[in-house]
Amino acid sequence: MKNLMFAAIASLGLAGMASADPVLGTWKTQPDDGSYAHIEMAKCGSAVCGKIARTFNSEGEYQSPNIGKTLVIDMVANGDGSYAGKVWRPSNDKIYIGKMDLSGNKLALRGCVAGGLICSKQTWNRVK
Repeated sequence: MKNLMFAAIASLGLAGMASADPVLGTWKTQPDDGSYAHIEMAKCGSAVCGKIARTFNSEGEYQSPNIGKTLVIDMVANGDGSYAGKVWRPSNDKIYIGKMDLSGNKLALRGCVAGGLICSKQTWNRVK
């Protein structure tokens, strides 16, 4: 009976690990209008969302009014390291069609208009 219980607990633990999305964690953005941020990517329902956790400029860390706001919105994994959803750009307060591609500790994030034909791209680096 002990072995059966241990096997059940172990399989639950493995199932939890398998469901962990590899994009989860903290990412450093590229500078945009002189500032960059650390984005905390976490599950939001069945999708992934990213909130601004810390902000930095040329002087160092500062308290932006955007801390805590969602930058990456409802990104859904396509199963091949790519994601689709929306992104918010704080500097102009606009929401764009969002696309992400994960490759190791780099995350290529695009905000697109015109049905995804014209995109602006940033490459983020994993912090943790």
